[in-house]
Amino acid sequence: MKAEQKNARYWINHLSLNPHPEGGFFREVYRSSEEIAHTSLPSRFSGARNFSTSIYYLLEKGDFSAFHRIKSDETWHFYRGGALDLHILNDGAYQLIVIGADVANSNHLQYTVQAGAWFASQPSAGSWYSLVGCTVSPGFDFADFEMAKREELEREYSKQISIIAGLTRG
Repeated sequence: MKAEQKNARYWINHLSLNPHPEGGFFREVYRSSEEIAHTSLPSRFSGARNFSTSIYYLLEKGDFSAFHRIKSDETWHFYRGGALDLHILNDGAYQLIVIGADVANSNHLQYTVQAGAWFASQPSAGSWYSLVGCTVSPGFDFADFEMAKREELEREYSKQISIIAGLTRG
């Protein structure tokens, strides 16, 4: 089967992806065996962290990764399917980054979201699914994860109410 003929179910099954709490499907594929000592990390971290972690992440048309933030930088990498819209709210500003293969039309093959920024994602218009990877450094830990509360985010980013309403869960 050619890559362009493979659908979301193919990738979910063959990559052993599981439902993600934010929406979509994922599987951790790397967690460094070495750690950064808590004393060597910025004060926002509550303990030691792995050097780096990475996951496969897939979103199907109609699904989304809800607005959330983490305490580390997160780099998104495009793999297969259609483009992915990455919505970022940071320091009072909104930014839309398209992760995809069409670099001639301003798609990014990879993009890094800064630590502490709110972000959400969804397949771009016309995309049936998006298969991407996410690399987090220092490594991901659920202690560093915060799901956005719609009302609080809308107060802080009042010009993006419709985007926030469509990309939060309650």
